[in-house]
Amino acid sequence: MYGYRRVPGVPPVGVVRVHDGHMRPDVVPPLPHAHDFLVLMYLERGGGRVRLDDREWRVETGDVLLVAPGEVVTFVDPELHHADGWSLYFPPDVIEPGDLGAFLSWRAHPLLFPFVRGVAGGAQRLHVPPEQRSAFVAHIAAVEREVLERRDGCNEAAIAHLTLLLVAVSRLAAHISDDLVLRDEPRLAAVFDAIEAGFRGPLTLTDVAARVGLTPGHLTTVVGRKTGRTVQQWITERRMVEARRLLADTELTVEAVGARVGYRDPGYFSRRFRRAHGASPLEWRRAGANAVSETQ
Repeated sequence: MYGYRRVPGVPPVGVVRVHDGHMRPDVVPPLPHAHDFLVLMYLERGGGRVRLDDREWRVETGDVLLVAPGEVVTFVDPELHHADGWSLYFPPDVIEPGDLGAFLSWRAHPLLFPFVRGVAGGAQRLHVPPEQRSAFVAHIAAVEREVLERRDGCNEAAIAHLTLLLVAVSRLAAHISDDLVLRDEPRLAAVFDAIEAGFRGPLTLTDVAARVGLTPGHLTTVVGRKTGRTVQQWITERRMVEARRLLADTELTVEAVGARVGYRDPGYFSRRFRRAHGASPLEWRRAGANAVSETQ
């Protein structure tokens, strides 16, 4: 696990250029790793495979990869096929002052929500249209300039340029989310509706397929091609979103939280939660409570 190291007098944002696939190993280690800060990677040229937790992505020219704290990152192609691009990283409280901890309030911030793995609105891999790429890179380069030159007001200027970059990312994420429902994806919207209606109880791929009128095999193919994930992964994700909310906002026991999100076996719920978050439900709740007390 890598932690963000703040340096006095330097804006709390890091920017690393990737030239011909070569990345600084102290910033982008080649082995599986996680971190307590947000990461945005943008590919200007080239591509390769990256694994986030148990999901593998192939990133190409123009892709933006968003990585939230705690996710295990593995560069399957260490040099990303001689790619050129940028890696920008920063702690959540740069955008959300008074942050309640890495697991809580920042996830609700509209400019940081694209980093959240949610059923609606969340995204980890976005694509910048060709006509927007020069402006996108200009935002990143402006952040880098402020960090390197450290002129008067560099902190405020770097955060301002970062904010503009995150606005651009949020618009890309919103566009993709809208496309799922508004373009020709009513079937995919029906899948998410079925998950939303049933995730609090026993729910399987077969159940969702029956509700949308497809065979399980056909549904698996449709959802996999459109989202890069399986139906079961989406079910688990929706359950984890609700579990986090209940752990943060209620005093329900871990057993009760698990039952409310479809897990009758408390041990299995705890194992699933730890796999997704790197902490048990109780550890996650305590971390949030400690963060709240520190800000008061």
